Amino acid sequence: MGIFDSIILGIIEGFTEFLPISSTGHLIVASKFLGIDQTSITKAFEVIIQFAAILAVFFNYRDKFTLKKIDLWTKVFIAFLPIGTVGYLFSHQIKELFSIEVVATMFIIGGVVFLIVEKFFIPHEATLLDDIEQVSYKQASWIGFAQIFALIPGTSRAGSTIIGALLVGLSRKASAEFSFLLAFPVMSAVTGYDILKHYKEFSSENLLTLGIGFIISFIVAYLTIKLFMAFLDKFTFVGFGIYRIVFGITLLIIFH
Repeated sequence: MGIFDSIILGIIEGFTEFLPISSTGHLIVASKFLGIDQTSITKAFEVIIQFAAILAVFFNYRDKFTLKKIDLWTKVFIAFLPIGTVGYLFSHQIKELFSIEVVATMFIIGGVVFLIVEKFFIPHEATLLDDIEQVSYKQASWIGFAQIFALIPGTSRAGSTIIGALLVGLSRKASAEFSFLLAFPVMSAVTGYDILKHYKEFSSENLLTLGIGFIISFIVAYLTIKLFMAFLDKFTFVGFGIYRIVFGITLLIIFH
């Protein structure tokens, strides 16, 4: 993996991690086009750029990371438990699902779901919960169960949690914000586990590539979170639904 690859993948991770369009799916496709093999070094690089995205959440929502917000984080932890449990118990089966066909199919299905939810299931904006600190434990639990679908490649962790949040009565912006915070324990657990598995690859000869990817991913993720929230002030998730369908169909055409 060269510097150019590091920059491209860092941008993709930072831009797609918190949008409902599957960062994993985009990284798989980008790696295919760039001719990057899935080696232990590549996996270590993915760990680093994911860690950068985690830090972007912290720096965007520093006011939420205090002991005064323990009730909010209790709800986030409750929402984390389903995917944490299922992901741990079925990790080997989940890895076997990784393929372009599965990614493309789930892109299309996820896009259709977004269009259906936007069309039929979102009530008047004034009736929706707009403050994530007012999310109930029951709502947090349902969002957590919705997040389990993110274990299927191409589904999108952000997408599944946002859909779950919309269906239990959160506004679009609150759904996105809760998804950002929920990414923190999910990605921290995955990153921590992967660091233990691939720590040998964090050697001096790989530091430049890893460092560039980290910086690029952090900057792009930080800006993307801010731009995404501004976007939701004026627009819905319909555009993301259409993008997912078009992208999924394109993948099926290209790789078949």
